[in-house]
Amino acid sequence: MPVNLKGKSFITLKDFTPEEIRYLLDLSLDLKRKKRAGIKNDLLKGKNIVLLFEKTSTRTRCAFEVAAFDEGANVTFLTNSQMGKKESIEDTAKVLGRFYDGIEFRGFEQKTVDDLAKYAGVPVWNGLTDMYHPTQILADFLTVMEHVNKPLNKVKFVYAGDARNNMGNSLMIGAAKTGMHFVGVAPKELFPSEELVAEMREVAKETGAIIELTENIAEGVRDADVIYTDVWVSMGEEAHFEERIKQLKPYQVNMDMVEKTNNPDVIFLHCLPAFHDLETSVGREIYEKYGITEMEVSDEVFRSKHSKVFDEAENRMHTIKAVMVATIA
Repeated sequence: MPVNLKGKSFITLKDFTPEEIRYLLDLSLDLKRKKRAGIKNDLLKGKNIVLLFEKTSTRTRCAFEVAAFDEGANVTFLTNSQMGKKESIEDTAKVLGRFYDGIEFRGFEQKTVDDLAKYAGVPVWNGLTDMYHPTQILADFLTVMEHVNKPLNKVKFVYAGDARNNMGNSLMIGAAKTGMHFVGVAPKELFPSEELVAEMREVAKETGAIIELTENIAEGVRDADVIYTDVWVSMGEEAHFEERIKQLKPYQVNMDMVEKTNNPDVIFLHCLPAFHDLETSVGREIYEKYGITEMEVSDEVFRSKHSKVFDEAENRMHTIKAVMVATIA
């Protein structure tokens, strides 16, 4: 059956069928090849999009802007609106929906992006909330397609770290939808919510996916095709650094963990930014307070042949372009 996503918001991968996700990934690959070949499509010519940001960003903002410009769209980057201050989310959504063909939101509360999608009358794209990060997952899975010589439904995908954050949630959802063997390797108190796990195991019954959670690192990573991690403390949770370091230090992605996979071709992914050295002010601050030079991933792994993090970062742009083209072109 043909896939038509015209006019649909992109809030969470829970809203998309396996066929629709595959369509977005295939479209991403096609658009990436055309860009590299110098083929200009202008698929968004005459379209106007607005980017609403509550949280800081490098990849998300740049990916949306470059993707839009590549296809001929106009972009407004908006950080100083009255949304939530003097004007409600509902009223802001209705105003922006009159001006723009698509709205991106990157911020804290999931309810904000849900309400924007409810009231705007145009597609709304989730650039990250505390609950979900769906555009990142498309980039991750495109990178897996390019670097793992298996179909997605034969891939063992391990997420090590804080498995109940937006990345842990979203990767589990994406894995369930695409039929992967997903393993969350984490301390039990940082497992995803029981509700979400149960929901994804129901999805897995239809797709053939396997959803596992374990505290046992050796068992969890054995035969992995992909090891993924994220920062131990998300934006807005900085007060929890000491607690997270104690909880997650054993789950650092290092060469010992990589070797436990028994797979010389295992790839390492990270949504970035990563705390793998002392070349950042935050990294140095953490070192001064807690005496650690690396956090969620060792510098050795980050710079190794296993690491595909910069291919993954590039793929943010191609996959975001696909989402915009599919929904408003």
